[in-house]
Amino acid sequence: MRILVTGGAGYIGGHAVKALGKAGHEICVFDNLSTGHEWAVLSGKLVKGDLEDRAAIEKVLEEFKPDAVMHFAAFIQVEESVREPLKYYRNNVANTLNLLEAMRERGVGNFIYSSTAAVYGIPEHIPVRETAPLLPINPYGMTKVMIERVLADLAAATDFRYVALRYFNVAGADSGGQLGQAYKEATHLITRALKTAHGEFPKLFIYGTDYPTPDGTCIRDYIHVDDLADAHVKALDHLVGTGRSEVMNCGYGSGYSVKEVVETAKRVTGIDFPVEETGRRAGDPPALVADSSKLMQTTGWKPKYNDLEYIIKTAWEWEKKVRGTRR
Repeated sequence: MRILVTGGAGYIGGHAVKALGKAGHEICVFDNLSTGHEWAVLSGKLVKGDLEDRAAIEKVLEEFKPDAVMHFAAFIQVEESVREPLKYYRNNVANTLNLLEAMRERGVGNFIYSSTAAVYGIPEHIPVRETAPLLPINPYGMTKVMIERVLADLAAATDFRYVALRYFNVAGADSGGQLGQAYKEATHLITRALKTAHGEFPKLFIYGTDYPTPDGTCIRDYIHVDDLADAHVKALDHLVGTGRSEVMNCGYGSGYSVKEVVETAKRVTGIDFPVEETGRRAGDPPALVADSSKLMQTTGWKPKYNDLEYIIKTAWEWEKKVRGTRR
C-alpha cells in the first residue's frame, strides 16, 4: 500500500516508517523537521512541509495518492502544553483538521492516529482499559481527546475509518542501532537519565516523591519503540482488512516507578549519576499502566521487548553512538 506518514522524521514516526518499509509498503513522509531529522527517514521519500500549509498538504496527497495516512505530527510535551496551551491546540487540533479535511476532499479514508494515555488523566482503575472515562488533566491530553472525538464523528457520518492508538510511555531505540531519540531538549525520563549519565546534565531531577504509589514516585508503563512501530503496522493491516474503526491501548500492562527506572539506568550504564528529588510537575498523574488486551486480540500484536533493562540498554547504546554527532 501507499502510506503517507506525517511526522515520519521524528522518533516514533521514524521507527514506524522503518517498520512499514520492511513490511513492503510504499512510503511518503511529510514533516516540517521542527523536531524530526532527514536521516531518520529510512524508507520512502521525504517531503518537507507543514500541516499549517493546506496547499502543501493538498499537493502531497494529490501527487502521492496514498491509500492510508499515519499521523504522528504533534507536540507531545505535557509540561510545555500546560505553559503554552495555544501552541498545542493550534498544532495538535487545528493542523490535524487541515489534514483530515484535505484527506476527505481527496477520498483518502484510512487513518492511523497517534494518541496517548494522557487522555485518561488520573484513571480510577489500573491497568486502564479503553472504556475508562476520558478526563485529561493537561492541554496535551485534551488535544488528543478532541481529535479522537472528531475521528469518531467523521467515521459515523462518512466512509472514513480510523484506528487511534493510545500510547503509554514510549522508550528505547531501534534494536538495529539506526534510530533513537534525538530531541534537542530531551524531557523523557529514560533519555534524561542517560544524558545525565553521559554528563550532559549535571543531575537528574525526580519530580515528586509524595504520590500515592509504593515509593512515592510516578509509575509508568514503558513500551519499546520497536514494539510500538509493529503495533502500527498491524493496526494498518486490521483497518484495511476489516474496515472497522478502533481505539486501542499500546503498552505492556506493567509499570515501573521513577525510582525503579533510575536504578535500572544506573545498573545498565554502570554510572552512579547525581539525582535530586524536587516538587511535582504540573499535569503528571500518579500512575498510568495499560490494559492492551484489545490490541493483542484485535490485531494479533505480540510484544517482543517487554523488559525495562533491554529498553534502557537499547537507548543507552543509541546515546553512546550518537553523542556529539547528531545534535
